[in-house]
Amino acid sequence: MTSTPTEPIPVPDSWKVTLPCTRAEAEAIDAAGDLAIDAVLMTTEEVEDDVERWRLDAYLEKEPDQAMLAALRALVPSAAGVAPVIEALSAEDWVAMSQAGLEPIREGRFVVHTSAHPATVGEGERAFLIDAGQAFGTGHHHTTAGCLAMIDGLAGRRFANVIDLGTGTGLLAFAARHLWPEARVMATDIDPIAIEVTAENMATNHVAAIELVVADGARAPAIAAQAPYDLVIANILAGPLVAMAPEVAAIAAPHATIVLAGLLTNQAETVIEAYRAQGCTLAARDVRGDWTILRLTAPETPRPAATDGDREGWATDGR
Repeated sequence: MTSTPTEPIPVPDSWKVTLPCTRAEAEAIDAAGDLAIDAVLMTTEEVEDDVERWRLDAYLEKEPDQAMLAALRALVPSAAGVAPVIEALSAEDWVAMSQAGLEPIREGRFVVHTSAHPATVGEGERAFLIDAGQAFGTGHHHTTAGCLAMIDGLAGRRFANVIDLGTGTGLLAFAARHLWPEARVMATDIDPIAIEVTAENMATNHVAAIELVVADGARAPAIAAQAPYDLVIANILAGPLVAMAPEVAAIAAPHATIVLAGLLTNQAETVIEAYRAQGCTLAARDVRGDWTILRLTAPETPRPAATDGDREGWATDGR
């Protein structure tokens, strides 16, 4: 008895689980630190300005078991009774999805593109290749794009000491390095993986002389050692921005420029008030749909160093 040879059944490289969620649930997931879930979690706004139409995608290295599905369901209570969509993915599927919809964007003189979507660069423009990956900040989110525009608008000013808190992919620090080539530039992030991604992106984009620091907030010794900063950029979350107000004010030079993002428009006044309490004044705001980017001016008199008590309520809100 003979058998007919057959093609081997391909083994999936990874798996994807999708559940609907609300914006509030998405913000809570994004704001959380370590959720103790062995998966890459991504939240997406499916319908613009609809707080009920968001989506959670979880990417896993192995087929999800009931415990994993239960853990994911616990993150999105609004999806109770909805069957999760479970997909087996090949490596090619992952690359295609991670790059889908990431056409080049232009903000001022900056062009941001991915490997899958090369960009034509015009005279006076600076292109950055930032592939979607494990860190936030490809330029395609309103907050990152708005920060690029806000930074581009500062091109006529002079800054000598710049810090990008919560750098993600490094994109905003790269923009600062391009505009102020003589300045000292530091990029920090609480996530070591983000700092690794930034280092890789520096090499890819031929960006030099940015000091990379893994740090929780703005109080790390390496940050304090180079303070005060005349330009502070922080594209993170509304809750941490509020909690960090005293320490951001403490590292800011007199009359420093502070660019804040990662906050929903309905959170803007809360963030503004937190910095106003530190003596900062609002200089400009850019509203992009649900999101707002703020530019503030630090007070003339530097604030005292922040203490642990100033961090109370760190993760009570988020982007």
